[in-house]
Amino acid sequence: MTSPPHTTRGLPNNMSPVSPGSFYTITSLKSLFSMQHNIHNLIFDFGKVLVDYDFEAFFSRFIPDQQRRWTVMTILYSDSLPQRLDRGDYTFEQLMQELILRYPDFADEILIFSRHYTEIVTAEVSGMRTLLTQLKSEGYHLYGLTNWCSKVHDTMRQYDIFRLLDGHIISSEVHTIKPEPAIYQCLLDRYHLHPSECVFTDDKAENVEAATRMGMHGIVFHDAKQYERDLRIILQHKN
Repeated sequence: MTSPPHTTRGLPNNMSPVSPGSFYTITSLKSLFSMQHNIHNLIFDFGKVLVDYDFEAFFSRFIPDQQRRWTVMTILYSDSLPQRLDRGDYTFEQLMQELILRYPDFADEILIFSRHYTEIVTAEVSGMRTLLTQLKSEGYHLYGLTNWCSKVHDTMRQYDIFRLLDGHIISSEVHTIKPEPAIYQCLLDRYHLHPSECVFTDDKAENVEAATRMGMHGIVFHDAKQYERDLRIILQHKN
């Protein structure tokens, strides 16, 4: 569930990052921005882009014993459980009950995880609400595209940054997850977006690469300042 190191895997040979979060070089911008469409839409992942989370701090708080803590974390983040939660083919509660039946010795810890799940999110990512407010005032449309289970709505009610979005796609509601092409297409179709008019950002490079294959522009996210710097480079050459 942590972000992988930055990669340029899948980029054309003449392209390398402008910075650790960008898929563009100045020398490649001329050909990259030869398309007619201006940028109108900015698309954001949720976790580690709009809001931050800390799994280790969460489990340390509720499970003091280190050995049990690491065992529980292994249970919860193995067997593709995160992907199953994000895909939404089964409810959060159904999957938690399945785990309890499979690991009865850790039923108490699994119940703690279930009852306090939203407390994994710790805060809005520093600087992002201010930046989104500014971008919205400049006339850009803001959208969310996230891999998250149904519990995401509790988090969205907690943090004001989500009120700035003009729309969103949540993986568990459309039963497809990033980096599968279908989830990007869901966003484009629902809000009638042209991919070349969109900039997508995510903390995971493989999700950004998938967006660029759909025709969007992409930025791998590290922090608000780096994102704005890379975004302004794209906007300068597109708009």
